Amino acid sequence: MNPRGTPILGTLTVIGAACLFALLGPISRFAGDLGVSPYAFVAWRSGVAALAIWLLVWIGLRRGGRLVGWRSLPPRDRVALGVAALAGASLDATMFLAYARVPVAIVLLGFYLFPAMVATASAVLGWEPIDRGRGIALLVALGGMVAVVVGGVGAAGIGSLDLIGVLLAIGSAVSQAVFILVSRNGYRQVPTDQAMGVVLPVSATIGVGLAIVSGHLADVWVPFSNPSLLALLVVGGVFAAAVPSFLFLAGVRRIGGVRAGILMLAQAPVGVALAALLLDEGIGPIQVAGGVAILAAAVIIQRTPSRPAALRAEAATA
Repeated sequence: MNPRGTPILGTLTVIGAACLFALLGPISRFAGDLGVSPYAFVAWRSGVAALAIWLLVWIGLRRGGRLVGWRSLPPRDRVALGVAALAGASLDATMFLAYARVPVAIVLLGFYLFPAMVATASAVLGWEPIDRGRGIALLVALGGMVAVVVGGVGAAGIGSLDLIGVLLAIGSAVSQAVFILVSRNGYRQVPTDQAMGVVLPVSATIGVGLAIVSGHLADVWVPFSNPSLLALLVVGGVFAAAVPSFLFLAGVRRIGGVRAGILMLAQAPVGVALAALLLDEGIGPIQVAGGVAILAAAVIIQRTPSRPAALRAEAATA
């Protein structure tokens, strides 16, 4: 593969993941209107996504691919993949618990701290220094994200804050940051599809557990009696979970955590646009300006010199 094409392809991969992840908002709203609790939705989303990913793995094996066994992995890679799976499950749990305690805007503001966390940790670890281009892109993107989120509700709409809810929202950002940092160089022997085939079932299991604890286990069976709801959850699991999860991990491996984190902020304006289109939620001028800022950040980070050639070559072999 041509190393020079790697940053462009990686950029498009992550932006594609962000756009598809943005579908989760409308799909979860529609599912909730049809009687599915948030925890049951997590279980269905991750469960369907896991089945779709393992179908992809099976197709790959039929075409001559090799299944990487757990015992064949070095101990360090086993730990890394286990941590990534737990981080993915923790992300879902903390985010949906935060939704129950604080406004959605606060959850998003807390969650989208993860690019800054990834950038700081990567710089401290000596992986990806925060040069001028990355620093400007990060600040512009975070500023645009705040405008997109807060511009939709206004300061008055945020209301009083629940400290536990805020901490849970920040916890979701920590989980995402851990997933990105661990996945950047960890368990590289495991193909992207097989890696997500481990991560997603763990999230589904956690979703079922939360449904049991919250007393909403019955909601898990509701889709079987409602064909429209079942179709919605299958579409959501495939196109708003399986496909973007695969693309996101592939993007992190290709262009690194800092670039991927900044580009993932595109999920905010795309989500707002989908909400306006599908849920009749208005878009204000501040949100438009925020979306433009995030797009500008994507252009800045794309024009910023990429990682050293050795790291680009390493990513190209993933």
